[in-house]
Amino acid sequence: MAIGAAIGLAGGMSAGMSAGKKAGRHNPGPVAPTLISLVGMPGCGKSTVGRQLARHLGLRFADTDAEIERRIGMGIRDFFAAHGEERFRDVEQDVIDELTQHGGHMLATGGGAVLRPSNRDALHSRGHVVYLRSTPEELFRRLRHDTQRPLLQVADPLRKLRELFRERDPLYRRTAHFTVEAARPSVHALTGMVLMQLELAGLVDPARVPSPIDATPASATTAATAATATTPTTPTTPAAGPGGPP
Repeated sequence: MAIGAAIGLAGGMSAGMSAGKKAGRHNPGPVAPTLISLVGMPGCGKSTVGRQLARHLGLRFADTDAEIERRIGMGIRDFFAAHGEERFRDVEQDVIDELTQHGGHMLATGGGAVLRPSNRDALHSRGHVVYLRSTPEELFRRLRHDTQRPLLQVADPLRKLRELFRERDPLYRRTAHFTVEAARPSVHALTGMVLMQLELAGLVDPARVPSPIDATPASATTAATAATATTPTTPTTPAAGPGGPP
């Protein structure tokens, strides 16, 4: 099935950079990895940050949940209710397998994308994976009024988030090449943290990473402080996990 519409949701490949140098900085070269994927708990900012990263890096943006909804023709919550989680994970697996075979884009995944070993293998082996790590308490603050995530529609969402975090945090870490602490930073700061990590790893041209002096004082301070908690992840063979929400 063609996926051009899905991976064209945001960004688009840069039309080209102007010749010459600007303000003493050379023109940004091509990004090294052809696929960068974001993993993490529901509500950690994967889609929002992914769109910003795609814009900075000149990549197309794809969201697995959005592509799933396009294919099934309904909302994920309704699909869960009608067909169950296992069927949803089947569709999700097909989408991840297809999207990870196409380079030149930034991929935001659903919260449960790492539950199946095949998804973890596809994400890890076909590109570079960044884990946006947030605590259950911070996620609850963001999601306490959410009515769309199927498995968070319970009497005690915070307890459910803590259970999911205990289950999934090891899977996210093992799938990812990098882990970025995403508890409190703004979207701007978190985007900068990810870009700095990719730059330090030699995966993006430094000219594509915004200078801290161009940011607002608060954003620059937040990014500089949080970046100290940014760490590369050593991959190991992950164990299979049980199901959970998107």
